[in-house]
Amino acid sequence: MNIGFIWTLIGLLILLAAIVIAGSFYFYRKAVARVSKSFLKADPGLQANPDIERDPGSDKNWWDAQPFQIMDLTAEDGLKLKAYYLSAAEPTTRTVILAHGYAREASIMVAFARLYHEKYGFNILLPDARGHGASEGRYIGFGWHERLDYVKWIQFMIDRQGTESRIMLHGVSMGAATVMMTSGEQLPDQVKCIVEDCGYTSAEDELSYQLRRMYHLPAFPLLQTTSLLTKLRAGYSFAEASALKQVEKNSKPMLFIHGGKDVFVPTSMVYKLYASCRAEKQMLLIPEAGHGDAFLTDPQAYKRELTAFIGTRMD
Repeated sequence: MNIGFIWTLIGLLILLAAIVIAGSFYFYRKAVARVSKSFLKADPGLQANPDIERDPGSDKNWWDAQPFQIMDLTAEDGLKLKAYYLSAAEPTTRTVILAHGYAREASIMVAFARLYHEKYGFNILLPDARGHGASEGRYIGFGWHERLDYVKWIQFMIDRQGTESRIMLHGVSMGAATVMMTSGEQLPDQVKCIVEDCGYTSAEDELSYQLRRMYHLPAFPLLQTTSLLTKLRAGYSFAEASALKQVEKNSKPMLFIHGGKDVFVPTSMVYKLYASCRAEKQMLLIPEAGHGDAFLTDPQAYKRELTAFIGTRMD
């Protein structure tokens, strides 16, 4: 075999390896590291339907007027986590723990906080996920490490309110993946039900989908090498961050919600998640809703289904 050809082939392989390694560091920083995610602002899959009637100023005014208490929690790995707590208008042991989405913070859940506080009379706990808001953390866990944080937040509320506590979880987008991943853990009896709104099946599935959608790249080998880098730097792989596998172990009633026009977390994922859940379950599909817009698109249907789902479970 021609020696020159062999050296050329070796050089090409080294160049290819260097490109893949560089790409892994690039995508780790883009997707996992705690840095600005400003590129999301222009993502057409995250743009609200302009026909939706909304008054963000009203929700902001409501948020600013509430006497939130700042709660502190130390995660299993030592990170200092923060949450906002709002007591119900009338004393109750019913609490909803809300989980926000990727590259967001607790205040993005204001519409849900207001709904649970005003309509259902719940106490509200809104954690800033690790790597977000006021919480510590240099990386985003896509729900996997966050699931253990939520187990601790659940126990935090039980310790605060006593064994009579009645707790539900409600998450949107990555927050939905978080509560689904939490559902696969050994949860106390005080957790009565769970709502997931537009969550993904796994970090691996979602990031593979986004590589194709945003960058027109195949998943292999960048997804695998970035996952390995994530395992080394953040302590988890994309494959193990699976809501699908956790939902299989869930024993709590779960409401699955998704938008029919969601192109950021494709609607097809909700059917796989629903099929995997062996516990009591319900599904709400809002046909005209994009990603995270189900409540804004059809608030009446959303509230009607949520009210029926909560039913007597939190009484």
